[in-house]
Amino acid sequence: MRIAATADLHYLSPRYSAMQEQLAQIRDQADLLVLAGDLTNYGKLSEMEGLLDSLLPLRLPIVAVLGNHDYECGAEEDLMRMLTQEGIKLLDGTACEHAGVGFAGTKGFPGGFGRGALTAFGEPQVKAFVQAAIDEAMKLERAISQLRTEKRVVVLHYAPVLDTVQGESPEIFPYLGSSRLAEVVDRHGADMILHGHAHHGSADGKTTAGIRVHNVALPILQNRQPAAVFRVFDI
Repeated sequence: MRIAATADLHYLSPRYSAMQEQLAQIRDQADLLVLAGDLTNYGKLSEMEGLLDSLLPLRLPIVAVLGNHDYECGAEEDLMRMLTQEGIKLLDGTACEHAGVGFAGTKGFPGGFGRGALTAFGEPQVKAFVQAAIDEAMKLERAISQLRTEKRVVVLHYAPVLDTVQGESPEIFPYLGSSRLAEVVDRHGADMILHGHAHHGSADGKTTAGIRVHNVALPILQNRQPAAVFRVFDI
Protein backbone atom coordinates (compact mmCIF):
# COMPACT_ATOMS: atom_id res chain seq x y z
CA MET A 1 0.00 0.00 0.00
CA ARG A 2 1.12 3.54 -0.77
CA ILE A 3 0.02 6.00 1.91
CA ALA A 4 -0.04 9.77 1.30
CA ALA A 5 0.18 11.75 4.54
CA THR A 6 -0.10 15.39 5.48
CA ALA A 7 -0.98 17.50 8.54
CA ASP A 8 -1.49 21.09 9.64
CA LEU A 9 -3.37 22.19 6.55
CA HIS A 10 -5.04 24.89 8.70
CA TYR A 11 -7.70 25.37 6.07
CA LEU A 12 -8.13 29.01 5.02
CA SER A 13 -9.81 29.42 1.65
CA PRO A 14 -7.67 32.33 0.33
CA ARG A 15 -4.42 30.35 0.48
CA TYR A 16 -5.91 26.90 0.06
CA SER A 17 -6.96 27.33 -3.57
CA ALA A 18 -3.27 27.30 -4.54
CA MET A 19 -2.90 23.85 -2.96
CA GLN A 20 -5.77 22.13 -4.73
CA GLU A 21 -3.77 21.23 -7.83
CA GLN A 22 -1.08 19.59 -5.69
CA LEU A 23 -3.70 17.73 -3.64
CA ALA A 24 -5.22 16.32 -6.81
CA GLN A 25 -1.93 14.52 -7.47
CA ILE A 26 -2.55 12.25 -4.47
CA ARG A 27 -4.99 10.28 -6.59
CA ASP A 28 -2.21 9.11 -8.90
CA GLN A 29 0.44 8.50 -6.24
CA ALA A 30 -1.28 6.81 -3.32
CA ASP A 31 -3.95 4.30 -2.31
CA LEU A 32 -5.00 6.07 0.88
CA LEU A 33 -4.65 9.52 2.50
CA VAL A 34 -3.79 10.16 6.17
CA LEU A 35 -4.58 13.55 7.73
CA ALA A 36 -2.69 14.01 11.00
CA GLY A 37 -4.65 16.86 12.56
CA ASP A 38 -5.13 20.62 12.40
CA LEU A 39 -7.38 20.24 9.40
CA THR A 40 -8.92 23.65 10.13
CA ASN A 41 -7.40 26.89 11.37
CA TYR A 42 -9.97 27.86 14.01
CA GLY A 43 -12.16 24.76 14.22
CA LYS A 44 -14.99 26.41 12.27
CA LEU A 45 -17.57 24.35 10.41
CA SER A 46 -17.17 26.56 7.34
CA GLU A 47 -13.46 25.72 7.23
CA MET A 48 -14.20 22.01 7.34
CA GLU A 49 -16.79 22.40 4.58
CA GLY A 50 -14.19 24.03 2.34
CA LEU A 51 -11.63 21.34 3.09
CA LEU A 52 -14.09 18.54 2.37
CA ASP A 53 -14.95 20.16 -0.96
CA SER A 54 -11.29 19.73 -1.90
CA LEU A 55 -10.75 16.25 -0.47
CA LEU A 56 -13.85 14.34 -1.51
CA PRO A 57 -13.20 14.58 -5.27
CA LEU A 58 -10.01 12.56 -4.67
CA ARG A 59 -12.26 9.50 -4.19
CA LEU A 60 -9.65 7.87 -1.95
CA PRO A 61 -10.02 6.26 1.48
CA ILE A 62 -9.11 8.88 4.10
CA VAL A 63 -8.01 8.29 7.69
CA ALA A 64 -7.79 11.32 10.00
CA VAL A 65 -7.32 12.61 13.54
CA LEU A 66 -8.15 16.08 14.79
CA GLY A 67 -5.53 18.53 16.08
CA ASN A 68 -5.53 21.28 18.69
CA HIS A 69 -6.68 23.94 16.18
CA ASP A 70 -9.75 21.84 15.41
CA TYR A 71 -10.83 22.26 19.05
CA GLU A 72 -10.54 26.07 19.12
CA CYS A 73 -14.25 26.85 18.64
CA GLY A 74 -15.55 24.02 20.78
CA ALA A 75 -17.22 22.48 17.72
CA GLU A 76 -15.04 19.37 17.55
CA GLU A 77 -18.00 17.00 17.84
CA ASP A 78 -19.63 18.64 14.82
CA LEU A 79 -16.35 18.48 12.88
CA MET A 80 -16.06 14.78 13.68
CA ARG A 81 -19.61 14.24 12.48
CA MET A 82 -18.91 16.07 9.23
CA LEU A 83 -15.90 13.84 8.55
CA THR A 84 -17.60 10.55 9.37
CA GLN A 85 -20.73 11.42 7.40
CA GLU A 86 -18.53 11.68 4.31
CA GLY A 87 -17.02 8.25 4.93
CA ILE A 88 -13.73 9.51 6.38
CA LYS A 89 -12.37 7.27 9.16
CA LEU A 90 -11.94 9.63 12.12
CA LEU A 91 -9.69 8.05 14.76
CA ASP A 92 -10.23 9.16 18.35
CA GLY A 93 -8.98 6.28 20.43
CA THR A 94 -10.28 3.99 17.70
CA ALA A 95 -8.94 1.86 14.87
CA CYS A 96 -9.83 0.78 11.35
CA GLU A 97 -8.45 -1.51 8.66
CA HIS A 98 -7.99 -1.07 4.94
CA ALA A 99 -6.60 -3.65 2.51
CA GLY A 100 -4.94 -5.59 5.32
CA VAL A 101 -3.30 -2.56 6.98
CA GLY A 102 -4.48 -1.43 10.42
CA PHE A 103 -4.70 2.22 11.48
CA ALA A 104 -4.96 3.29 15.11
CA GLY A 105 -4.97 6.85 16.33
CA THR A 106 -5.91 9.69 18.61
CA LYS A 107 -5.07 13.37 18.87
CA GLY A 108 -2.49 13.05 21.63
CA PHE A 109 -1.54 15.78 24.08
CA PRO A 110 1.48 17.78 25.32
CA GLY A 111 3.47 16.88 28.40
CA GLY A 112 7.13 16.48 27.44
CA PHE A 113 9.53 13.69 26.70
CA GLY A 114 11.51 11.16 28.74
CA ARG A 115 12.91 12.49 31.99
CA GLY A 116 11.51 15.91 31.10
CA ALA A 117 7.89 14.71 31.09
CA LEU A 118 5.62 16.55 33.48
CA THR A 119 4.42 14.40 36.39
CA ALA A 120 1.18 14.56 38.37
CA PHE A 121 2.49 16.29 41.48
CA GLY A 122 1.42 19.45 43.24
CA GLU A 123 -1.47 21.66 42.25
CA PRO A 124 -4.75 20.15 41.02
CA GLN A 125 -4.33 22.05 37.75
CA VAL A 126 -1.01 20.30 37.07
CA LYS A 127 -2.53 16.93 37.90
CA ALA A 128 -5.44 17.61 35.53
CA PHE A 129 -3.02 18.52 32.73
CA VAL A 130 -0.99 15.35 33.22
CA GLN A 131 -4.18 13.28 33.43
CA ALA A 132 -5.22 14.60 30.00
CA ALA A 133 -1.92 13.32 28.57
CA ILE A 134 -2.39 9.96 30.28
CA ASP A 135 -5.97 9.73 29.00
CA GLU A 136 -4.79 10.22 25.41
CA ALA A 137 -2.13 7.55 25.85
CA MET A 138 -4.79 5.17 27.20
CA LYS A 139 -7.04 5.95 24.23
CA LEU A 140 -4.18 5.08 21.90
CA GLU A 141 -3.59 1.83 23.79
CA ARG A 142 -7.25 0.87 23.37
CA ALA A 143 -7.08 1.70 19.67
CA ILE A 144 -3.98 -0.38 18.96
CA SER A 145 -5.39 -3.27 20.99
CA GLN A 146 -8.30 -3.47 18.55
CA LEU A 147 -6.03 -4.24 15.59
CA ARG A 148 -5.40 -7.78 14.39
CA THR A 149 -3.43 -6.87 11.27
CA GLU A 150 0.24 -7.63 10.77
CA LYS A 151 0.88 -4.16 9.30
CA ARG A 152 0.05 -1.23 11.56
CA VAL A 153 0.16 2.54 11.20
CA VAL A 154 -0.36 4.88 14.16
CA VAL A 155 -1.78 8.34 13.46
CA LEU A 156 -1.39 11.20 15.95
CA HIS A 157 -1.35 14.97 15.92
CA TYR A 158 1.09 15.60 18.76
CA ALA A 159 4.64 14.27 18.50
CA PRO A 160 5.44 11.02 20.34
CA VAL A 161 9.25 11.44 20.31
CA LEU A 162 11.80 14.18 20.81
CA ASP A 163 13.48 13.42 17.45
CA THR A 164 10.77 15.02 15.34
CA VAL A 165 10.46 18.23 17.38
CA GLN A 166 14.17 18.97 17.03
CA GLY A 167 14.47 22.29 15.20
CA GLU A 168 11.79 23.98 17.30
CA SER A 169 12.80 26.22 20.21
CA PRO A 170 13.76 23.92 23.12
CA GLU A 171 11.59 26.01 25.43
CA ILE A 172 8.44 24.71 23.71
CA PHE A 173 9.39 21.03 23.39
CA PRO A 174 7.03 20.01 26.25
CA TYR A 175 4.08 21.63 24.43
CA LEU A 176 4.67 19.72 21.19
CA GLY A 177 4.00 16.18 22.35
CA SER A 178 4.44 13.44 24.89
CA SER A 179 6.67 10.37 25.09
CA ARG A 180 3.79 8.56 26.80
CA LEU A 181 2.40 8.04 23.30
CA ALA A 182 5.59 6.38 22.05
CA GLU A 183 5.71 4.12 25.10
CA VAL A 184 2.29 2.73 24.16
CA VAL A 185 3.32 2.10 20.55
CA ASP A 186 6.55 0.41 21.62
CA ARG A 187 4.58 -1.97 23.85
CA HIS A 188 2.19 -3.02 21.09
CA GLY A 189 4.29 -2.59 17.96
CA ALA A 190 3.69 -0.72 14.69
CA ASP A 191 5.36 -0.18 11.35
CA MET A 192 5.30 3.59 11.54
CA ILE A 193 3.86 6.60 13.36
CA LEU A 194 2.62 9.67 11.47
CA HIS A 195 2.06 13.02 13.22
CA GLY A 196 2.11 16.77 12.73
CA HIS A 197 1.99 19.83 15.04
CA ALA A 198 5.75 20.58 15.17
CA HIS A 199 5.90 22.95 12.19
CA HIS A 200 9.63 23.64 12.54
CA GLY A 201 10.69 20.23 13.78
CA SER A 202 12.35 17.37 11.90
CA ALA A 203 10.84 15.05 9.33
CA ASP A 204 11.98 11.69 10.67
CA GLY A 205 12.82 9.94 13.91
CA LYS A 206 12.44 6.69 15.83
CA THR A 207 10.96 5.48 19.08
CA THR A 208 13.12 3.77 21.70
CA ALA A 209 12.17 0.42 20.14
CA GLY A 210 13.15 1.60 16.67
CA ILE A 211 9.68 2.26 15.21
CA ARG A 212 9.81 4.88 12.46
CA VAL A 213 8.23 8.26 13.25
CA HIS A 214 7.44 10.78 10.52
CA ASN A 215 6.41 14.41 11.04
CA VAL A 216 4.18 15.29 8.08
CA ALA A 217 3.27 18.85 9.11
CA LEU A 218 2.80 20.92 5.95
CA PRO A 219 5.66 23.35 6.74
CA ILE A 220 8.02 20.36 7.16
CA LEU A 221 6.94 18.94 3.79
CA GLN A 222 7.40 22.30 2.07
CA ASN A 223 10.79 22.79 3.67
CA ARG A 224 11.88 19.58 1.93
CA GLN A 225 10.18 20.49 -1.35
CA PRO A 226 8.47 23.91 -1.69
CA ALA A 227 5.45 22.72 -3.70
CA ALA A 228 4.82 19.57 -1.64
CA VAL A 229 1.54 19.16 0.24
CA PHE A 230 1.86 15.46 1.07
CA ARG A 231 4.47 12.73 1.50
CA VAL A 232 4.11 9.15 0.29
CA PHE A 233 5.11 6.08 2.29
CA ASP A 234 5.15 2.41 1.24
CA ILE A 235 3.96 -0.27 3.62
